[in-house]
Amino acid sequence: MSLSTAPSSRTRARRKPERADYNADAINAIVDAAVICSVAFQLDGGVHAIPTIYWRDGAYLYIHGAKASRLLKALTEGESCLTIALADGLVLARSAMHHSMNYRSVVIYGQFELVTDPVEKERSLQALIDGLYPGRWDTLRPINDKELNATSVLRIPLTEASAKVRDAGVKDDDKDLDWPVWAGVIPLDTVVGAPQREDDSVGQTVPATRYSLPSGTY
Repeated sequence: MSLSTAPSSRTRARRKPERADYNADAINAIVDAAVICSVAFQLDGGVHAIPTIYWRDGAYLYIHGAKASRLLKALTEGESCLTIALADGLVLARSAMHHSMNYRSVVIYGQFELVTDPVEKERSLQALIDGLYPGRWDTLRPINDKELNATSVLRIPLTEASAKVRDAGVKDDDKDLDWPVWAGVIPLDTVVGAPQREDDSVGQTVPATRYSLPSGTY
């Protein structure tokens, strides 16, 4: 694992620091691999954590929602903590204590800012759509001013972030190596199902996505 200096004390990994990586390329790779993050924030004296879709464009992570959302308003008024996690494998040891999981995760701290420029807002929404379905934005009915005005787009810089990864086999105690039970790693992966076309869909061709689709006719 390539280590660099943590950008702040709260991003520095204290447990299993050898799994940490503060390099922007490593962080961006994990951010780009997932589509859902959890956003933790304070609102009305309580602490909340909300899962939401996100996307990255350059050095920022973006989210969007209804303009009237109390959540989005709260995010621009105080600090937030975002977490992203991907499970890559189940690690089965010879003892319960040493069972583990291979994973990739990112923690981000900071404060969201509202994207107010209409051109930049539309460009960022295009980055969301095209990031999931390359080239699809230009094939869609153009977004109108009412839709654009009803949507808020927020972004947070990826400057205060850290990654943590486990990608290894079983770490059993030497005295347990002869215990007669299976030990190893069971990989986990996302499986993409067959597309399900709407009955009233005029288009017949399934668009390209960031995921590999199974072969067949849809």
